[in-house]
Amino acid sequence: MSAAQAVSVSEIEAVLRAVFEPTELLVRDDSAQHAGHAGAGSGGHYFVRLRSARFAGLGRVARHRLVYAALGTLIARGIHALALDLDI
Repeated sequence: MSAAQAVSVSEIEAVLRAVFEPTELLVRDDSAQHAGHAGAGSGGHYFVRLRSARFAGLGRVARHRLVYAALGTLIARGIHALALDLDI
């Protein structure tokens, strides 16, 4: 993956802030912890903790789907893995 294709934490944060208006947001790049495993070179590994009123009344799978939809372009560009901690 070239530097031009790399997805940054700030890009992920900007999208999530715009879509979810979070009360809490933490995005962490954990890519270095996954170096050497299969697929690690094809994109970054990220952890996201997100609290948003948009999740009210939604189950875990629905919350995850919303985040994946919001980040779709970035996922295609270079996110290999997302660990999500989502709540109201």
